[in-house]
Amino acid sequence: MPMDLPQPIAGYVEANARLDIDGMLQPFQRDAVFIDNGKHFEGQAAIRQLFEEEVIPVKAIFAPDTVREEDGDVVVEGPAHGDFPGSPLRFTYRFTLVEDAITTLEVTV
Repeated sequence: MPMDLPQPIAGYVEANARLDIDGMLQPFQRDAVFIDNGKHFEGQAAIRQLFEEEVIPVKAIFAPDTVREEDGDVVVEGPAHGDFPGSPLRFTYRFTLVEDAITTLEVTV
């Protein structure tokens, strides 16, 4: 991966490229929050369900092309492609990291 992403984010992106749910969950704290276009998923079980129901079936793979720090968060942008209407779509992922783990991830189109 050409970009210099913090390890938890790089791990998430690499696992997403393989559509590996366990690998995608690994960098998240147990009580992490995933906000997907305004819908909140709290805890790893809810995030796993989101991945199982909305990411894996449409083979949604995020390919970041920019990264910046903003207000203490890491903001990563890029297209996601898969078997969904409008693919590829450009997404913004805002990660909050604490002690090398993702505590919050907010995804917007």
